[in-house]
Order: sequence, then C-alpha cells, then structure tokens
Amino acid sequence: MPLSKNMSEHKYADVNNIHIHYVTVGKGKLIMFLHGFPEFWYEWKNQLTEFGRDYQAVAPDMRGYNLSSKPAEVEQYRIKYLIEDVRALAEHLGYKKFILVAHDWGGAVAWSFAMRYPEYLEKLIIINAPHPVIFMRELRDNPAQQKASQYILVHRTPEAEDILARNNYEVLVSNLLEDGINQGYFTKEDRKAYIEAWSQPGALTGGLNYYRATHLGSFTGESDDSLSANPSLFMVKVPTLVIWGEKDKWLLTGNLEGLEKYVPDLTIKRIPDGSHWVIHEKPGLVNSYIREFIEG
Repeated sequence: MPLSKNMSEHKYADVNNIHIHYVTVGKGKLIMFLHGFPEFWYEWKNQLTEFGRDYQAVAPDMRGYNLSSKPAEVEQYRIKYLIEDVRALAEHLGYKKFILVAHDWGGAVAWSFAMRYPEYLEKLIIINAPHPVIFMRELRDNPAQQKASQYILVHRTPEAEDILARNNYEVLVSNLLEDGINQGYFTKEDRKAYIEAWSQPGALTGGLNYYRATHLGSFTGESDDSLSANPSLFMVKVPTLVIWGEKDKWLLTGNLEGLEKYVPDLTIKRIPDGSHWVIHEKPGLVNSYIREFIEG
C-alpha cells in the first residue's frame, strides 16, 4: 500500500548539532525506523502506512543521507554520534520510551543504542543486521562471511563514490532495485526516488562514511580487542525480535549463532526465501512479525 501524501508529514529536527529530515505518520506511542545503506527514510514506506494507523511512526534520513546533514569529517560517522542522533530525535519528538525497528546499518546503530540506552526502549526489532560482537567473530573466523564482506573494504576506498555513481548508479540499482523491478515489488517511481536520494550533494559520501568510520578488528586492520572485552558491555537488556532473510548474500546466517548469549530476551524469525531486502520483498510478512511482537 503506497504512503499517502495526506497522511505523511516531512519535518526537520535540529538535534545533536545536525539537521535531521524525517517522515512521520499517525499518533500514539513512538515507533522509529532506521534505514540501512544505500537507502533512506523511503525504505520504510510500507511500515509507515501500516504502523501509522496505531502509532506515531517515524522514519528519519540518518545523518549523511538524502535530506539530513552530511558532516564532512569521517569521524562524525562513528557509532557514538549515530546513537545520540536517535536519542536526541526521540526526545525532540517528546518520547523517552519507544519501539525501535532497524535494518542493515540502521540495525548496527540500533544494537549499539540498545546496549547504551536500554531504558529508552520498550522493544527492539532488528532486520538483517548482526550484533557487533558476533559480526566481528564471523569476520575473524568464518571464511564465507569474510568473502561476503569484501564490499566493505571497497566502500572504505577513496574510489567508492565513483564506482557506485557510474552509469547512473548502476551498481546500486542492480544490487538493490533490479530484482524488485523485475518481480514487481519496486516500481519505476521507486527507482526515481532512490536515484534522487543518491544524487543529493554529498549523500553517497555520507553513506560510505559509515563504513570508513567503523572498526571491524583484523578485517579492517585493527586489533580484535572488542571480542575479548567484557561481554556485559555488549548485552542487550531489551525484548528483541530479530527477523532474518536467510538468502542475504552479504550478511550470512552464522550471524545468528550464539546471539542468545548477548540477548537473553530473544525471538528469531527466519525467512528462508527472503534476501537482504526482505523488507521490500515481503512487507506483509515483516509487518505481521513486527506487530505480533510489539502487541503480543
């Protein structure tokens, strides 16, 4: 169901020293949606329609993306700043307790937010985004995940913008949109919306800076310290649902193994024929899992 322009409002919040664009639908308890790379608020259009009926459903453009601020320094894309964006936006909206739903890089931010600020979260829903300690383990020990993650090293290079922008964003279109256009769950309008977002000045660099700012142990040339760090620092003390499209070619199912050690109140829903883009492929199923979890 498309997002009605009458129902949705585009707004801005000046928080945490940046300007965040967000879309909001409905009234009630806050449910916030965090997108991944290379998407923007629009990733959640089906969820905004569905959950905006009963909640205040909000999807921001994360810093660096589309219509939000794009700080120039790579350092400004460290997780410590990204989680403060989330907290500050929730408080700007008038909430100190909310439900957080997140995918891919949004999920990386959401995991860290839940570790740092569990008191803000009623429930956490993660879609195809690994817990940071488990992802470090997989990058260290699992050759299949090492191979699947080579794109991260490409995204960290100075050439990444040129590679992704070439031929009207051909790489991004083929990875994100092509299957959906062929199968009918993406339209030409969706394609136009994504290309417009990627074409915002500095937007590709903003998204890529998440990769440049992250430390992934030996995989990105740093020490594997966090794997031996105190596990209690990485505990998620929030009721958590993890939805995982098992055909994800970038984030493999090994990222689910041992997750309960860090997330005691954990529900996992595996979608065997879902890919990394399961939110788009099966919005009805994803929405039903989210609703069942937050209302059950």
